[in-house]
Amino acid sequence: MEQLFTVWGETLDKEHVLDEYPRPLMVRDSYLNLNGYWDYAFTQEFVCPKEFDGKILVPFSPEAALSGVNRQLMPNEYLWYHRTFSVDGHKTKRAGESFSEEDPESGMGADLTEERLLLHFGAVDQACVVWVNGQRIGKHTGGYLPFEFEITEAVQAGENDLVVAVKDLSDTSYHSRGKQKLERGGMFYTAQSGIWQTVWLERVPEKYIKEVETLPEPDEEKVRIIVRSGAEYAVKIVLQKPKIHKELKKNVPDDPVEDMTGSRIADPVESTTETTIGTFYGKTNEWLEIPVQDVQMWTCDTPYLYDFTVEMEKDRVAGYFAMRKFTLEKDGQGFVRICLNHQVQYQNGVLDQGYWPDGLYTAPSDEAMIFDLEQMKKCGFNMVRKHLKIEPQRWYYHCDRLGLVVWQDMVNGGGKYKHWFVTYAATLMSWWKIRMRDIYPGLLARKEKEGRLEFVKEMKETVHRLKGHPSIAAWAIFNEGWGQFQTEDMTAILRKEDPDRLIDQASGWFDQGGGDFCSLHNYFFKLKIHPEKERASVLSEFGGYSYRIEGHSACGKLYGYGICRSKKALNRRYRKRMEQVKNLIEEGLCASVYTQWSDIEEEVNGVYTYDRKIRKID
Repeated sequence: MEQLFTVWGETLDKEHVLDEYPRPLMVRDSYLNLNGYWDYAFTQEFVCPKEFDGKILVPFSPEAALSGVNRQLMPNEYLWYHRTFSVDGHKTKRAGESFSEEDPESGMGADLTEERLLLHFGAVDQACVVWVNGQRIGKHTGGYLPFEFEITEAVQAGENDLVVAVKDLSDTSYHSRGKQKLERGGMFYTAQSGIWQTVWLERVPEKYIKEVETLPEPDEEKVRIIVRSGAEYAVKIVLQKPKIHKELKKNVPDDPVEDMTGSRIADPVESTTETTIGTFYGKTNEWLEIPVQDVQMWTCDTPYLYDFTVEMEKDRVAGYFAMRKFTLEKDGQGFVRICLNHQVQYQNGVLDQGYWPDGLYTAPSDEAMIFDLEQMKKCGFNMVRKHLKIEPQRWYYHCDRLGLVVWQDMVNGGGKYKHWFVTYAATLMSWWKIRMRDIYPGLLARKEKEGRLEFVKEMKETVHRLKGHPSIAAWAIFNEGWGQFQTEDMTAILRKEDPDRLIDQASGWFDQGGGDFCSLHNYFFKLKIHPEKERASVLSEFGGYSYRIEGHSACGKLYGYGICRSKKALNRRYRKRMEQVKNLIEEGLCASVYTQWSDIEEEVNGVYTYDRKIRKID
């Protein structure tokens, strides 16, 4: 396989790797980014090595070129990480600023008798154990979700040792794995492992805010906010007037080969009489109802965000929410339609798997993520389906501020898939409208009870972690029967967790008649829909036309759903298919998702090449 690089990977500043503040929904001034070079080693035994193999650039997985390792972690191995950090000194830095190891004043500056230290991991694939100064802090399983540990009691003045051990069974287990496969090929891609999102430290007061949740209710012109903490405390919330978040530096250019400057999330807005809606008081762990007059609605054209700050004891955080509502409503012809703020919105989407040639699961920079999302809008898409992967929170923040609707997939897992059934037979069954009940765990790769319970746990946590993002309109529970089970039960659980969003219970096939969408995949047949009385008709995958460009393709092999020999032929075929989609709108079609945003390894059916240097579809 040929190694490709994006322009962001080619110009990567290895001293400041993805150092933007990683949690835009809840911003604190205290922040120490631990990305950068760590020691690494592979072992056969679960014993920390005395000597390490070399340096790995975190948060890129060892399989990714940008990590500097280029080595696959196998299921019978362990991957060890090691680095040091300091809590000496009294200098603190604001959110978004990096700490340099060469700076003698750098460090958390924490008085550990009154403050606590939290260690955050954006994501580690699949399972890990963490030690600080030889003391075991905790463990975590689940390669796509963030987690944190309090490490106050383990740290010491001066230099501290941090060790992480990783185990990844990849597609040999029932754990969530997305499109990863140890033997990549076709629609499955290079497996990755280990730390693949930002690692960071946070200093908090002894009494600190653990979580802030917002529930906007635009029809009632109010927002409900709850501040969660370990006990009951008084809280003060200052709500700002809505605005559209702009980047502090220049926008990413249309041409990714142009020189790029960084972009940062804005610091929390300081309260003034000109920008403040009001100040509100309440208690922790109780919902506070705040009136919002003259509501400015979030739309794709006007993505207004309401900033706010929360103060509790000595703690202060900043966040945001948006006033918007996604519903299903009938139009004048009696068709069920997707509505944004009670206005019919046709959601023209693109499938995004979130793979990069140089970083695999990890975008090489914040600017790279912004480029993808801005280009989606410029290409005419107002929605993106995030396929079988959970991104860092900054990705969703950029969707929020840019006005790009998101359909978020749950990450698939389960046993080995029977593709003769869930791909080929299922395609024909879908075309012939043969509905099969989901009571065959052997056929749908869900025999292990532990795997089913784990899926439920991770589905709930996915919703809990992401539902604060206004751009997310819908959740997709299962994709093409991969690890599908008890679909109606999962739909009920998800509806309880988040009653305000739409649900695609079975994207593609093995529909059980529930959820909000009749969700079809169609790559090979004439496009058609069968509108229903209660659910919206959506074409949740289609297209996938392949065109390989020499020098911008990672593999010699070619995979897709219709081969084109030239860019002109690709665009002609794309326009014809999109015209067919357009004709279905008046027959009741509510949304469509073109496959896909970028080429990935053998699958060269992207709007862009894998390296994001050429846009193939005009």
